[in-house]
Amino acid sequence: MSKNIDKVRAHREALKTAWFNFDHSKTPEVKQIIVDYNNNPWWEGYGEVKVLRSGPDGYCSFSSHEENPFLRVSELKEFNSGEYELIVK
Repeated sequence: MSKNIDKVRAHREALKTAWFNFDHSKTPEVKQIIVDYNNNPWWEGYGEVKVLRSGPDGYCSFSSHEENPFLRVSELKEFNSGEYELIVK
């Protein structure tokens, strides 16, 4: 089993190295806020808020599970900047 883990770790390291050596200067800029609302019948009114940004400067994302996702989105500096596309699922 440890051989299998070593293979997985080696593969992840190879992917990470390739990612950091990749030329991102021509990567198109994408800025999105994705709200996945009421995706669980036991947590009515809750949803997941994801903020994604990728481009020449790199990739960044974060997400959170919120009781009122639309209120949370309205408080985000990314949403208020007007630069991000809002996607509701």
